[in-house]
Amino acid sequence: MQSLSPDPRAQYTSIYGALKRIMRTEGFWRPLRGLNVMIMGAGPAHAMYFACYENMKRTLNDVFHHQGNSHLANGIAGSMATLLHDAVMNPAEVVKQRLQMYNSQHRSALSCIRTVWRTEGLGAFYRSYTTQLTMNIPFQSIHFITYEFLQEQVNPHRTYNPQSHIISGGLAGALAAAATTPLDVCKTLLNTQENVALSLANISGRLSGMANAFRTVYQLNGLAGYFKGIQARVIYQMPSTAISWSVYEFFKYFLTKRQLENRAPY
Repeated sequence: MQSLSPDPRAQYTSIYGALKRIMRTEGFWRPLRGLNVMIMGAGPAHAMYFACYENMKRTLNDVFHHQGNSHLANGIAGSMATLLHDAVMNPAEVVKQRLQMYNSQHRSALSCIRTVWRTEGLGAFYRSYTTQLTMNIPFQSIHFITYEFLQEQVNPHRTYNPQSHIISGGLAGALAAAATTPLDVCKTLLNTQENVALSLANISGRLSGMANAFRTVYQLNGLAGYFKGIQARVIYQMPSTAISWSVYEFFKYFLTKRQLENRAPY
């Protein structure tokens, strides 16, 4: 849906219509292409992400606020965690998006990695890294600040409360996703190097840089182009962040409880 100049057979007007047509014309499992490479990247990326966030939040709260919770500290901690997370996830995103493009030449994640490495070099996996950070730093700042703010409202004692974690995580993800959709459209263009779009924009070779991506999107689709796929992005992020926070908070509670039990004298 974020494609700037899609093939006539891949022009989608709604999420349901897109899913239905993809499954009918390209196969039932087509929407899951790239799942394996995302799973491989997500484990280590999220481990570093939450570990960095918790440590930075604790340190910065002491610096900024001395007591309680500082939204500025949460935002900066989220931004710092994003640097580590995206260093791992950016190559996985490149492979996933190339596999998911309509009529993709790549038949597997491994063949995609080999082809990109051979034809474009290592830099291709990080071509959109600065763009990814430009998008994800504001995304994660909004996400973490909103999550922590909502937790203060619905779970002020910060006890383990699955319902509050799901609601806060889902709403935080939805707000952050909607606000950063223009940056995501530009990131998709840089990752996929969409041939038809680049030809229409009279760009030869490879497109690089956030400013160039912004200009190209506006040139081809105007202001509306920056919000292509916003519904799909919000619908994707809401359950994603809700699941991520609820699972994380569960394991934090479970492991902390076990630690305390092991330390307690019998």
